[in-house]
Order: sequence, then structure tokens, then C-alpha cells
Amino acid sequence: MIGSKTETDRRYVISSLPADSERILHAVRMHWGIENGLHWCLDVTFGEDVCPIRLCNAALDFSLLRRAAMNLFRADHSRAMRLSKKRKAAAWNPDYLANILHLREI
Repeated sequence: MIGSKTETDRRYVISSLPADSERILHAVRMHWGIENGLHWCLDVTFGEDVCPIRLCNAALDFSLLRRAAMNLFRADHSRAMRLSKKRKAAAWNPDYLANILHLREI
């Protein structure tokens, strides 16, 4: 509702779910939550959508590495920075990279 004006949108979906609007709405919101929280982050931080790697299993391998790196950066609370800044900091600072990877000197 905007002011005193009410608007209605209609969406058509193909689904195996029963025709229950609340359940379908929940499924759609969950999907977009994953899209916004994971895929958007991978695309913005790691440029996943423009990556030219397409050979054999290389795309899948790099996707796994990107997700692992993202999880390591998210788990790091030593610096209050965005993921893109943490990624650059790890590239420029070997000590920070070792800290992210939990490497210890032997």
C-alpha cells in the first residue's frame, strides 16, 4: 500500500508445491535470500560471472576455491572490513594471508 492506493501484482510460477500462496512465497523468498547472500557476493567480490574459465572441471574447481575463500574471509573477525577489502589485504600482506589460512610457523 502506498498512501491510500493499494496495488496488486500477479506472478505466475511453475512448481511442484501445492497451491498454497504462503508456502510459495516462503520458497521464493528463501531462493532470493540465497541469491542475494551468496551468488551476488561471489560475483561482486570474486567476479565469478565474468570468469573466463570454462575447461573441463576447472570452473567447478575455481568455484569451490572461491566459496572456501569467502567462508575464510567471513570467519575472520580480526579486521572490520568488507570481503573485497579483506581479499585485497590478503593479496598484499602475507602475514594477513597466513592468519586467514590459519598457517603456523614450524
